[in-house]
Amino acid sequence: MLMGPLPGAELVQKPIQLYRYLLRCCRQLPAKNIQEHYKHAIRQSFRVHADEDNPERIQQIIRRAIDDADWVMKKTRGSSDQRGIRKTGDGSGCEAVCVK
Repeated sequence: MLMGPLPGAELVQKPIQLYRYLLRCCRQLPAKNIQEHYKHAIRQSFRVHADEDNPERIQQIIRRAIDDADWVMKKTRGSSDQRGIRKTGDGSGCEAVCVK
């Protein structure tokens, strides 16, 4: 079962669902410039992979993107703690990453 940084990660089955999921994750990022950076990266990655038609490869990309989003969120939470920035504490935040 797929678990990610936001509820609903396990429901992501199609590329458009992944795209929306990752953009929702961007809203949880601590700063506007970070949000914009990851939104741009998401859009670029979806353009690069737009012609992918192998269902197994698509599922691999989806799993990797959700895992990467979880990793980036943990990284951001750790660095925000070091800077003294307060976390929301609700456990629902995440950052979006490129689909590779």
